Amino acid sequence: MASQVIVYGGCGGLGSALVSLFKSKSWRVISVDLRSNPEADANVPVDVSLPFEAQAQQAISLLAQSVTTPVDAVLCVAGGWAGGNVASSKVFGTAEMMWKQSVQSSLVAAHIASKHLKSDGMLTLTGALAAQEGTPGMIGYGLAKAAVHQLTASLAAPGSGLPSSANVNAILPVTLDTPANRQGMPQADFSTWTPLTTVAEKLFTWASNQDRPASGSLVSITTKNNQTTFE
Repeated sequence: MASQVIVYGGCGGLGSALVSLFKSKSWRVISVDLRSNPEADANVPVDVSLPFEAQAQQAISLLAQSVTTPVDAVLCVAGGWAGGNVASSKVFGTAEMMWKQSVQSSLVAAHIASKHLKSDGMLTLTGALAAQEGTPGMIGYGLAKAAVHQLTASLAAPGSGLPSSANVNAILPVTLDTPANRQGMPQADFSTWTPLTTVAEKLFTWASNQDRPASGSLVSITTKNNQTTFE
C-alpha cells in the first residue's frame, strides 16, 4: 500500500511544492485547502464562510471519506503574514486574521492527526523564527506563531490525544522564496530566502521516518548565501 500524506494548505506556495514532491515519490496525497489542487489524489475543501467549529467539523467529516487507512504524515503549512504594531488601528483585525490562518489551521490539522495518523507517524506545523523573540512591527503575526510553538510542545507531551509514538515538530522559516514574496519584495536579497523545494525535500525525509528531529522540536530554517540550515 502506498504511503499517504495529508497536506493542510496544499494550494499555497509551500503546500503546492509538497504535493508535487510527494506525488513524484508515489505517495497518495490528500490536500486540504480553500480550493482544489489538481495534482493531489483527493481534495478536501475548507469553507471559511462558516464559523470556526462548523468549518473544522465539515473538513473533518469530508476527510473521513477520503482517508480509510492511517496516514504517514500530516503537514500543516497554511498561514500568512501581516505587519503592524500595537498603535495601528488595524491591529485587532490583523491579529484575528493571523490567528485564523496559523493557529486555527494548526489546531484542525492536529485534530485530523489524532484521527488519522499512524502510531509512528509525523505531524508538522509551521511556526516562525521571528516569533522566538519580540515582533514589535508585526504584533498579530508574532502572537499567532508563538501560539503555534506552544501548541507543538503541548502536542508532543503525553496525553495530548495524538498517538503516543507520533512525532510532532514545527518548522521555523524566516522568508520562503515564493512568487508572492518576490513580487512584494523585489529588491530583497534572495540569497537569504529558503527555496520551497529545499523545505519540501526535508519534510519528505522526515515523513519517511528518516533523520527526524526529536518530538516537540522547533526547527529553525535559515538560509545564507543560498545555503540552507535546519537546526
